[in-house]
Amino acid sequence: MIVSTGSYIVNDTMMKLATAGLPPYEVLFLRGAAATLWGIPMLLALGYGRQMPLMMEKRVLARNALELGAILAYVVALANMQIADSTALGQVTPLLVMLGASLLFGERIGAVRMLLIGLGFVGAIMIAQPTMQGISVYALLALANAALAAARDLAGRRVASETPGMIVAISAVLVVLAGAGIAHLLTERWVVPGPHHLLLMAGAGFFLIFGHFFIFMAYRTGPTGVVAPFYYCFTVWAVVSGLLVFGQLPNMLAVGGIVLVVGSGLAIVLLDGRKRRLAVVA
Repeated sequence: MIVSTGSYIVNDTMMKLATAGLPPYEVLFLRGAAATLWGIPMLLALGYGRQMPLMMEKRVLARNALELGAILAYVVALANMQIADSTALGQVTPLLVMLGASLLFGERIGAVRMLLIGLGFVGAIMIAQPTMQGISVYALLALANAALAAARDLAGRRVASETPGMIVAISAVLVVLAGAGIAHLLTERWVVPGPHHLLLMAGAGFFLIFGHFFIFMAYRTGPTGVVAPFYYCFTVWAVVSGLLVFGQLPNMLAVGGIVLVVGSGLAIVLLDGRKRRLAVVA
């Protein structure tokens, strides 16, 4: 999950740089095209050529249709809200995933773990520091993104275990590529991208594949109660991106939030490890 959120932030940073000169859905489309050019040869090199029809399996498509809805909502919200506000609203996702895993799969969360998750949420808000000015339909879109992302991750749990994670990741790329292309044709005018735009999209597409792959594999292989809180690392990576790329220094409140996010995540890992050791002894 840590690698996944980091990959997504590298992708988002390159997209944000590209949207300075291109419409948002066109950027999504170009990123999807670049990710496809990276992904298909990667699938063939890994020996998954015969399993490519699994990209059209109904549970894989259901999971990735939710991904499409989430990203279409997010990119509109991001274009019309302060990034701190849209980021803060997105931090609802792990809480929704935990609730869904408890209701749908009967996973027991526990009071201590819920407290640690709550501390992680507080830390994420401290990092984002939203102003919540101009609450509007765009804030609802940001919340829709969080809800759809949670539904996506829960739906991913129902994908058959024999379906390779990379197949699911490339399927997500293709679904979003098609959806972004349709959205662009319906709402935007084509702007000819420059060479630097194409380079940014090539990089964004590469990291997007690994964001999709690692988040899917994290929820497939790890207990939801352990994995979901590390979604808050999204805000930590965002601070790193702001510092290295945009020259934005985090203030002390953000530093305190980072400590809370990292501390709560480590505490959950240690708690889970202790429970596993006790279970082995018993």
